[in-house]
Amino acid sequence: MRQIALSVQMSSIIVAGMIVSTCSKSGSTSNQLSTQTIGAQVASGSNFTLLAAAVTKAGLVNTLKGAGPYTLFAPTDSAFMASGITMATINSLSAGNLDTILLYHLLPNKVDTSQLFEVPDATFFVTSGDSIFITKNANGVFVNGIKVLTANIPASNGVIHIIGRVLIPSFGQNIVQKLASDTSFSFLIAALARATQGTISGTSTLSQPILMTLFAPTNTAFRAAGFPDTAAINAANSTSLFDTLLYHIISPRVFSSDFTNGETLETFIGGSVTISLSGNGATVKGNSNPAASNIITINMVATNGVIHVIDQVLLP
Repeated sequence: MRQIALSVQMSSIIVAGMIVSTCSKSGSTSNQLSTQTIGAQVASGSNFTLLAAAVTKAGLVNTLKGAGPYTLFAPTDSAFMASGITMATINSLSAGNLDTILLYHLLPNKVDTSQLFEVPDATFFVTSGDSIFITKNANGVFVNGIKVLTANIPASNGVIHIIGRVLIPSFGQNIVQKLASDTSFSFLIAALARATQGTISGTSTLSQPILMTLFAPTNTAFRAAGFPDTAAINAANSTSLFDTLLYHIISPRVFSSDFTNGETLETFIGGSVTISLSGNGATVKGNSNPAASNIITINMVATNGVIHVIDQVLLP
């Protein structure tokens, strides 16, 4: 299947390597881990300080020490930082929000990676009832497009898989609602509103309950494309703007782990965009773009698909 080359901080790689090395040195180490609960391993792990703090604030300590069995997709401290989440962020979040985020990492059963079939985006229901999407292919195992760095760490009440980023649920928001909750997309929201004055509503298109992928330009990307403010967007031709917006949408949902280098993806308006992969990440290029747009944030999950944030507006 298709794989994106994601940059992972060296510390994450070292952490994963240390855990693999530790578990493989002797059976006694593995047995020792397997007698500890998931919660005990999170609480005592030197690389889980942010996760442990979040678990404590969310009131999930007893859950992770419970009978289970559970599967925890566990972000290390480096994974939290790679996701832009610090201790200050954790302290600022409500216990309810942390509970929702953390339960999105927890399956109510034990899933060893050897049990997974090599299929893209298999649906698994987490403890909260929400869904995560697991892909297994020749490049590894991915959850919502995020790679499992170390798999199958035994626990007395289940298993732990270490992941490279924090998984953020949709919080019940579709693509439009997700964009509207982030001020860095205010120009895109204005463009969607302007497009409603054309023949079809851009906003309603992205609110439909069909799975889709949006390459979402930031406000900075719109400014670089000649829209200095929302007034300029509101003065644009609504039909042309609508066509441009459709060029940023593909179907179905495509996580970053499903990309392959050089592939073309057909857009809602016809025509295609081209994906390129490198050791530094991924880019997407429109037909009329002089240079490829960097995909700067990946795999923002919504109820009706996924958002990848880009730094240039795509031109058909």
